[in-house]
Amino acid sequence: MSFGDPNNPYGAPQGQPPGYGYPQQPGQPGQPGYGYPSAPPLQPYGHPGAPAVMPGSVKAARVMLFVLGGFQVLGGVLMMVASAWFAEYFEDAVSSDPSISVEDADAAASIGAGVMIFFGLIVLAFAFWAIFTAAKFATGRGGVRVSAIVYASLVVLFSLISLVGANVFALLSLVLGILIIVFCANKNGGYWFNRPQY
Repeated sequence: MSFGDPNNPYGAPQGQPPGYGYPQQPGQPGQPGYGYPSAPPLQPYGHPGAPAVMPGSVKAARVMLFVLGGFQVLGGVLMMVASAWFAEYFEDAVSSDPSISVEDADAAASIGAGVMIFFGLIVLAFAFWAIFTAAKFATGRGGVRVSAIVYASLVVLFSLISLVGANVFALLSLVLGILIIVFCANKNGGYWFNRPQY
């Protein structure tokens, strides 16, 4: 019997890969060392068991939420401070009409100031929503993502309404709102907010 005979019980087995039956030799390319398991394949943002890293687009959405929240804090405080000026201006305008009594002018000015303070508080509540949502990005789950998208959708809606009133500054909030929605709703946002907790 020859070495190449398939019926030879002492010949090399046919159809087996080279090195069959022998231990792996360390240092072969693409092969782990003998007795060591191979490393798991890397995931897009690390590997299982490692702390996840916030993607850049999600970080950008977080910064945009902080920026919008900061502008809204400033706007809400200015509205509340301006309510006193508004009340005084309104009282002067109404008191110049001789048919309106002083008491009615004071009441109208107080109502105007109250309306300004009320809207200032609403703007401050929106600012708190944005800042709180942005602060929860590091540890938040899908609820934080939904909160950011809903907030940004309302920002886009109010910006469009402001643009109809010829407020060109609403373009900034419109762009930021759209970017927050895109960055939170895309694949990176899904990865970050649906990541496993370790």
